[in-house]
Amino acid sequence: VRSADDPTERRILDAAAQLGVTGLTGCRRWTVYHLEGQLSSADVARLCAEVLVDPVTDEVAIGEPAAAGRVVEVAPIAGVTDGAARELERAAAVLGLPPLRAATARRHELSGDLDDDDVAVLTQRLLANPTTECSGSGELAPSFSPTWEVAPVASPVRLIGLDDGQLAGLSRQRMLSLDVTEMRAIRDHYASCGRDPTDAELETLAQAWSEHCVHKTFKAEIHLTHTRADGHLEVSRHDGLLNALRRATAELDAGWLRSVFVDNAGIVAFDDELDLAVKVETHNHPSALEPFGGANTGVGGVVRDVMGVSARPIACTDVLCFGPEDLAEADLPAGVLHPRRIRDGVVAGIGDYGNKLGLPTVNGAVLYDPGYVGNPLVFCGALGLLPKDSHPTAPRAGDRIVVIGGRTGRDGIGGATFSSAGLDASVMDRAGSAVQIGDPIVQKGCIEVIERARESGLYNAITDCGAGGLSSAVGEMGAELGAEVDLATVPLKYPGLAPWEIWLSEAQERMVLAVPTEKVAPLQDLCTGWEVELSDIGSFTSTGRLVVRHGACDVIDLPMEFLHHGLPGRTLVAEHRDPAIAAATTGSPPAIDNEKLLLDLLAHPNVASRESIVSSYDHEVRGGTVVRPFAGPAADGPTDAAVLKPLGTWHHDRAVALAVGLNPRLTRAARHRRGVPQPHRRRGGPFPGRPAGQLQLGRPDETRPARIAGAGRGGLRRRGPPLPRPVRLRQGQPLQRVRRPGGARHAADLRRRDRAGPASGGDERPDHLRKRPVAGGTRFRPPGRVPGG
Repeated sequence: VRSADDPTERRILDAAAQLGVTGLTGCRRWTVYHLEGQLSSADVARLCAEVLVDPVTDEVAIGEPAAAGRVVEVAPIAGVTDGAARELERAAAVLGLPPLRAATARRHELSGDLDDDDVAVLTQRLLANPTTECSGSGELAPSFSPTWEVAPVASPVRLIGLDDGQLAGLSRQRMLSLDVTEMRAIRDHYASCGRDPTDAELETLAQAWSEHCVHKTFKAEIHLTHTRADGHLEVSRHDGLLNALRRATAELDAGWLRSVFVDNAGIVAFDDELDLAVKVETHNHPSALEPFGGANTGVGGVVRDVMGVSARPIACTDVLCFGPEDLAEADLPAGVLHPRRIRDGVVAGIGDYGNKLGLPTVNGAVLYDPGYVGNPLVFCGALGLLPKDSHPTAPRAGDRIVVIGGRTGRDGIGGATFSSAGLDASVMDRAGSAVQIGDPIVQKGCIEVIERARESGLYNAITDCGAGGLSSAVGEMGAELGAEVDLATVPLKYPGLAPWEIWLSEAQERMVLAVPTEKVAPLQDLCTGWEVELSDIGSFTSTGRLVVRHGACDVIDLPMEFLHHGLPGRTLVAEHRDPAIAAATTGSPPAIDNEKLLLDLLAHPNVASRESIVSSYDHEVRGGTVVRPFAGPAADGPTDAAVLKPLGTWHHDRAVALAVGLNPRLTRAARHRRGVPQPHRRRGGPFPGRPAGQLQLGRPDETRPARIAGAGRGGLRRRGPPLPRPVRLRQGQPLQRVRRPGGARHAADLRRRDRAGPASGGDERPDHLRKRPVAGGTRFRPPGRVPGG
């Protein structure tokens, strides 16, 4: 099937020219559907007419289409979710057609003066991503779901007797992302048990102790050496950034904070009847490997986190940072995708998930900076609404462990440990299985089921199957109880998975619920009505142990105490120096061509319009968007914030204002001010004093980034009153805050809407926020100004 007006074909031509492949003169792009089953010609024709083909815009060829020139086909590798194929199989069943198996591919018919090297460059740099796709000339054999079976085996991993060097090597080999101290703790625990761990036990501990899941760096004690400008040294100890944030939040004693630092998402009061759930997190590493899938599942992940606090998702947002779009190919590091390709894939992935899910992407930000060439920064965020005090959080011994949603596959294995590691070419080559591909249609069904299950009181606790898969979800829910699981009852996308792969897979669109035995049947009926698969895989116990089997095969037997409290504490050594004072500038500044300067600024990627990106997102669906991404007489001026009026809340004037932003230039210029919210983010939005904010820190594995973390912590405590941060902290995640001066009410007031910008008159913001003439974060800096000064 080929669309007569496919913009991707034009983008391929443009990108080929940028790669130096000037001989490409045309590209025809087909979506190929392979069908296996007892289908008649009439069945195939009906499937095309009712499911696959738009008669207005599409052309279709049954059988291999005739092609002139060179042909490159691209298809998902075995084990990667083929969502389109699964939906096609489901649609055929709904139509009453004979059972079939489906597989998809993309076919590119290239014309022009191309040699083998040209085709290889186009395939490797533009048409296919070897992380998740296979490619070849001509027709590829269809990759149907595998059918092989393997006997379940939990293999022991030799740990007892290994020295530090061998422990470090084992961690690298298995991509555990554990340091030597942590590996020693595991070795010593199993030495006291008189046996080595199974592969599933070792992987479970690596997931539970990963930076992504347990935030060990944010919890680390910091030994800070501060060198003042006069050379005087100050030595201090701090008990970690996370504890500092918790204390700052506790000091607020804000009655509108419902849930802070303890769940999948933060919850704040919206009005007297409803609460608002907020979650933002990064999906950087997966987006660097497979931009579309990484961003796609980034949106899916935050939506699931909002669902994990029993809320109905109502909107999405994002902040995206890429390397320079005009970066020369010769300057691209080995194994890294070009920033243009990452940007296009990330933007497409975000739009694809939100649009299919029926959620508006109401605002966002895009920034280009050389610091993001090796690893993009991809923030995904979601908002949700739930009735006040309607989120149950206490599983009980005897509750059934119920999984709803998607099936388990090999995609996504090791994502928690992968995202906790540094990203370099060697890691990228070995981490393909950590990338998932989302299926928003399945998640849409889960949203409907969970909302109704919450209203009917069908569960005692809920969480999402995110990083670590069932290992994380079941392990965390049963931390104070115990759990028994039979992996043979977990539905699989295809056979052939080892027990540890089933347990650790991060396959998307799955939720785990603690359900009383007598309520499993009503929940099953609800799932059946929404075509959502439900599986009862075990129960919560009172033994204090995590016991996992696959039929008769013993897989895991771990004490919950060691799993959740056996991690050795971490200490960071940080240093900070007061910045040198720049010498005064004398003489007249150089002459400036104001007209050229203005044109250069307007043409800069960080200033130019984002309309081409925004227009690919649906920001109107659900009918609650009051202030949209663009405003003004011609609807072409970017707004400072989005304003949402959720459905069912029109009986009062409260709404939600959402603003985003970041400023790495300001942070780079003045690291000691890292704790100060950036001016645009703090001041932005049509409701001054009530925007959302974020904090993003680097990896403090070494002294330099540790210095940044230590300085940022000090900035948080020094700069003005403590700021509320009502969101659970996750790996490198931003912290959300919603506030009104005085704390009387923190929701936006539609009666005060001013689409032209902040209201004139008195500024209620504290001095440290409203009297800061800073040019260090802008594209233009007057000659002689000190960056950030």
